[in-house]
Amino acid sequence: MHWMLLPLKRYADFSGRSRRLEFWMFQLFYLVVITGLTTLAFLMGDGPNDPSIVPLLMLGLFIVGTIVPAIAVQVRRFHDQDRSGLFVLLNFIPYAGGLIVFVFMVLPGTRGSNRFGPDPVFGEREVERVFT
Repeated sequence: MHWMLLPLKRYADFSGRSRRLEFWMFQLFYLVVITGLTTLAFLMGDGPNDPSIVPLLMLGLFIVGTIVPAIAVQVRRFHDQDRSGLFVLLNFIPYAGGLIVFVFMVLPGTRGSNRFGPDPVFGEREVERVFT
């Protein structure tokens, strides 16, 4: 649960690095909440074509409220790979952009420190201890 909510604690922090676990657990949290609220809207509604408005409003507020941390954690993942955060703009390429970003999010980060900070998986001391 810690990893799912860490991007919300680092709400608008576009600096530093994030490990894959943080990114993917936040994506899982995002998917579970959206699926749950959508299901609730249709269960509370009058029929399959008439969902309840309250869960849909909650869903809209959730999406608007989590846009910034979702972008921030993606920027930090690019930083973990020693790439610029501007790679997030690849999402705007029609059709292929999302796939390209997905591949980048699956790739491991650089080991050790890079220009964006220390390794989030192994702290500086761990890397030094393992490789010395």
